[in-house]
Amino acid sequence: MEPFSAVQISEHVWWVGAIDWTVRNFHGYLTSRGTTYNAYLILGDPVTLIDTVKRPFRDEMMARVASVVDPLRIQAIVSHHAEMDHSGSLPDVVRAVQPEKVYASRNGVAALGRHFDIGHEITPVGDGETLSLGDLSLTFLETRMLHWPDSMISYLAEDRLVFSQDGFGMHLASCERFDDQLPPEVLRYEAAKYFANILMPLSRFVDKLYARLDELKLDIALIAPDHGPVWRGDVAGILERWRAWAEQKPARKAVVVYDTMWQSTETMARAIADGIAAGGAAVVAMPLSAAHRSDVATEILDAGALLVGSPTINNEMFPTVADCLTYLKGLRPKNLIGAAFGSCGWSGEAPKHVAQTLGEMGVELVAEPLRIKYVPTSDDLLECRKLGELVAARLSALCPE
Repeated sequence: MEPFSAVQISEHVWWVGAIDWTVRNFHGYLTSRGTTYNAYLILGDPVTLIDTVKRPFRDEMMARVASVVDPLRIQAIVSHHAEMDHSGSLPDVVRAVQPEKVYASRNGVAALGRHFDIGHEITPVGDGETLSLGDLSLTFLETRMLHWPDSMISYLAEDRLVFSQDGFGMHLASCERFDDQLPPEVLRYEAAKYFANILMPLSRFVDKLYARLDELKLDIALIAPDHGPVWRGDVAGILERWRAWAEQKPARKAVVVYDTMWQSTETMARAIADGIAAGGAAVVAMPLSAAHRSDVATEILDAGALLVGSPTINNEMFPTVADCLTYLKGLRPKNLIGAAFGSCGWSGEAPKHVAQTLGEMGVELVAEPLRIKYVPTSDDLLECRKLGELVAARLSALCPE
């Protein structure tokens, strides 16, 4: 008996991945609920392994494989994506099982060659190419830049199953393997967080994926991503949400992000948020002393406004604000209005620097940077509230109910 067991997810496919309960950082993205590294075993002819796992979890994956079939029976391995959370175990597995074929996209062949000395020829497969697995057929679709140049997905027609690689995934560690076994609110948040922090800057490539799926009219009953649960209960829902997130339509919601030194900028943020709420828009205030930049990105995904506040330190933005804006700028959110604000002692450059960065991000600024010296007075806070009301009014005009 093996210490880890596989989970059957369809007639011919078994999950043989690994659960990482401890990871909390994924390229600067806070993975507060851990993650899974999903690999799948197709019991076809030949027996085929779909992706591998991060290298420290190799033995867990191989034990799960062995709970279903002798690993030496694996004669084909498909690598959908060369990133090492999916390919880290590939060289070890190739040496152990000596498969007849290892498949990857053409870009994947090059990427794997730059990552590893696999010691095995990798066979390139093209977009639309089908691999025969006896009575089964696996069709490959290139999904370049979702989210690397080598990325591809595949479709097992007989099980109506898409191996979606990083598509439609999330960072969520759990012993449950299917979406309908987990709380819907957790799934929605973690799926949104994954899209916002990984796919947001690549939204136009998501649009291309949907155009291709619409063209092929695939009958999809299961989506098996490389992170998180397999979708079987809400396949239509996750497909619809990804399409909507890629559009990045603005909503009547504002995100107020800030940090503070002596609570003056925080007091301004609270008055601005109150003005937004009074104006009829939803508002989320996110102090960077308590909110992670990846959670800020998640809130922006369904927002229409981004307001950023910073005190001035050494003629610059506060470090946490600069960090957050650098991160958000790389994610390239669209269709946002916004404003900059902050308290200062004398020179007060930070709000101007914030406004400049927001402009570089394509955020439409609705007002000049609001700068207040030292501790805000009642009149100052009324100005802050008016800024919030202005933002709410603009959101109402942009996003009529």
